[in-house]
Amino acid sequence: MRFSRIEIKELFIAWLLTSIAFAILFSGGMELFKSLDKFFILLLFSSFTAGIGFVLHEIMHKYLAQKYNLWAEFRAFYPMLFLAIIFSLGGFIIAAPGAVFIRGSISKEKNGKISLAGPMMNIILAFISLAFLFLLKPVGLLELFFKVNLSINSLLSLFNLLPFGSFDGKDVYEWNKAVYFICLIIAIILFAASYII
Repeated sequence: MRFSRIEIKELFIAWLLTSIAFAILFSGGMELFKSLDKFFILLLFSSFTAGIGFVLHEIMHKYLAQKYNLWAEFRAFYPMLFLAIIFSLGGFIIAAPGAVFIRGSISKEKNGKISLAGPMMNIILAFISLAFLFLLKPVGLLELFFKVNLSINSLLSLFNLLPFGSFDGKDVYEWNKAVYFICLIIAIILFAASYII
């Protein structure tokens, strides 16, 4: 894959601010000021769950677009990143940290597959966490890590599969409805599992 210097900087900033927003959310919003030690532990967790889940999601869009010989670069949405941090202080989050912008001649099928690549990465990460929870039965911080990773990545996949607006799901739905509903059902099952486990 080919990355520009600007793109690497944008990915890093988006990863960092997304991780901070989720760490604040996990800390209970404004409650983070009561226990900064807990916040920094949760920031580490967020960096490797929400942060990595988001970065790999965007990289998969880019990877497939470049495989189709298209120009593809990530750009951060700074207003949305700062809003995510502000909202997380209130105990909820709206995460739209950025997107991969693509240029070139592209068919509906290729566009659908590129759009699906991101949510599929989150589904894979969520499934890996679910498998580890069942097979290894980890305890303590490791158990918490896999549970958080399952919850965040299943949510990211489900959120991005919404079939309208600028969400990935719209392009997938317009390309292949059967593929769309299969992936949507898997994402729903994984998200439900994150509440049950």
